[in-house]
Amino acid sequence: MKLVLASNNQGKLAELRALFAPLGIELVRQRDLNIPEAPEPHRTFVENALAKARHAAQVSGLPALADDAGLCVEALGGLPGVDTAYYATQFGYAKGDDNNVRALLEQMQGVSDRRAALVSTLVALRSADDPEPLVATGRAPGLITQRPIGENGFGFDPVMYLPAFGKTFAELPTGVKNANSHRGRAARHMLELMRERWFAPAPVAAP
Repeated sequence: MKLVLASNNQGKLAELRALFAPLGIELVRQRDLNIPEAPEPHRTFVENALAKARHAAQVSGLPALADDAGLCVEALGGLPGVDTAYYATQFGYAKGDDNNVRALLEQMQGVSDRRAALVSTLVALRSADDPEPLVATGRAPGLITQRPIGENGFGFDPVMYLPAFGKTFAELPTGVKNANSHRGRAARHMLELMRERWFAPAPVAAP
């Protein structure tokens, strides 16, 4: 089964391809089908993910999967939230992972409450008009470090410390990260929903 991934983020594509492989699902990045990015005007992850999935399904005519994810920091009132990808631009930096990390650490200087969570919401649609979208969420709580640590991953992985492992996401091997990340948890939930709703064998008629 081929699904359009309503994202051009190579890191997301690699993670989700590995996670969805057991179901025989082939994820195709929307850019490879010449699908432009959809507007994301909403203030919640689920609304933005649904808008992106519906747009990709409409343009491609294929089932679509969208992920809207971000970092929610307690001391910042849940920000940057849905604005995570563009967080650095609010402080005069160019868009990009390294600048996002730099801006966050600057805003967190002198802040003792370092609690935060990486949040992912996945939405899957069989078509643009699917009245029953599949929605799965994942949350990975942790603490914001004082400086970047580790070379793996992307986004805020180098500053997201997980007390259970004593490491940041960027220090974890890929398999361990995928099993415990917000996106990994959302993907496992989505796989369960797909098996139940999309791939369940047809019931046999009663005699």
